[in-house]
Order: sequence, then structure tokens, then C-alpha cells
Amino acid sequence: MTGRFRNVIVPLVAMLVFLLLWEALVWLNGWPNYKMASPSDLWPAYTRYWELFLVMGWQTLWRTVVGLLLAVIVGTAFGMLMGFSRTMRDALYPLLVGFNAIPKATVVPIVALMFVGAHDFNTILIAFMISFFPIAVSVSIGLSTLEPEYRDILRSLGASQTTIFWKIALPKTLPEFFGALKVSVTLAFIGTNLMEIVSPHGRGLGALFDSGKTNSDYPLMFAVLIALALLGIVLYYIVVGLEKIFAGWAERAPH
Repeated sequence: MTGRFRNVIVPLVAMLVFLLLWEALVWLNGWPNYKMASPSDLWPAYTRYWELFLVMGWQTLWRTVVGLLLAVIVGTAFGMLMGFSRTMRDALYPLLVGFNAIPKATVVPIVALMFVGAHDFNTILIAFMISFFPIAVSVSIGLSTLEPEYRDILRSLGASQTTIFWKIALPKTLPEFFGALKVSVTLAFIGTNLMEIVSPHGRGLGALFDSGKTNSDYPLMFAVLIALALLGIVLYYIVVGLEKIFAGWAERAPH
């Protein structure tokens, strides 16, 4: 079995086993779908509301991606400031840690009230706020742990700070950056859906989930959860693909 073929088949088999175990668990316990919907209950929900899943799934996805891109830009900038300057690291790190310690579920209603009606902005903002911290920390750690010998050698050869960054600092930081980006992908989806559920003007899959809850449509609620999981998996593997392109040299094959 080739490596590429195995990388596709193994996750698919794992997901199939998960769905079969889920179906068996519901069947063995005799749970009705208002207590625990089974995978076989989800397909009717998808076929009935497929247009809503397409429209609201796209709304959730693009807001999440925009929030994540902002997190990458701002998180990388903060990480570079803290990585290259100990003073900035001492000043900013406690603030970032304190901000990250605040439960974002408590921030969502505040943001929703501050920017009433600006649902796209609210949702992107929460996705950004919840996902930029891991990126900032990973870039900061990657740059601050750069071996001083490399800098000294390049400086002795007349290299500028910009050259040192592009030739040494950036490649060394990439593995940590992509590791944090994989975490931020899932966090961004959490932020997006928190706002979609809480906001009175919510749209997207979070609003569809809230609609299912209001109408006691439990198969629809579980169908939304699986749709969110699938979107998260797709975005995660896009990041994995980018990692292989830009930082594949850092990958270590398991023994």
C-alpha cells in the first residue's frame, strides 16, 4: 500500500468504523432520535434541508476562513514582535495570556451587542479572537529560540536582519507555525459557531443548529454537527497540504 493511498484509505475507514459504532450504540440502547440521533437519521435531514446546508455551510466557511486569515496576519505580526524583542515579549505576553484565559462564550454576547446587525463582522471578529493566540505564541517561540550562533555567523558575513529572517528565522519557525495553524483551524470554527448561535441575527450552520433546537429537530441538530466536523476536516487537510509544501522538510517519518 503506497503512502498516499494509505493516507486516504485509513482516515476513511476510521470514519466508517466510527459511524458504524455510533449506529450500533443507538440501536443497542434503543434510544429514540430525540435522545440520540443515529447516522441513519441524518440522511433524511440532509436531503430535506440540502439547500440550507449549502447556503449556510458556505456562510460559516467563508467567515471562518476570513477570521483565520486575519488571525494568521495579526498573530504572525505579534509573534515576530515578541520573538525579536524581549521587551515586547515581556510586555505583550501577559496581556495575550490574560485575554486568552477569558472564556470566549462570555465575550460573544458583548460583541453581539456592541455591533448589532453587523453579523458578518461579529462572526469574523470572534473567529479571529479565538484563533490568533496559538499562532502568535508559536511564532514567538520559534523566533526567540533561534540559535544565536546562526545570527552571529550571518552577521559576520554581512547579512542584514532581513536576510537573517528569510534565510534562518522563517524556515525554523514554519513547523511551529503550521502546528499552531492546525489548532487554530478548529478554534476558528468554534468562534464562528458561537456567534451564529448566540446572535439574534445569526446565520450559518450555527443558526441552523439553533433552529433545529428550537423545533426539537434532533436529527437536524446532529446533521449540523457532522457538517461542521466535515468542514473542519477539509480545512485541516488544506493546512496539512500547505505544510507539506512549505515545511515538508521538517516532517519525520514514524518508525
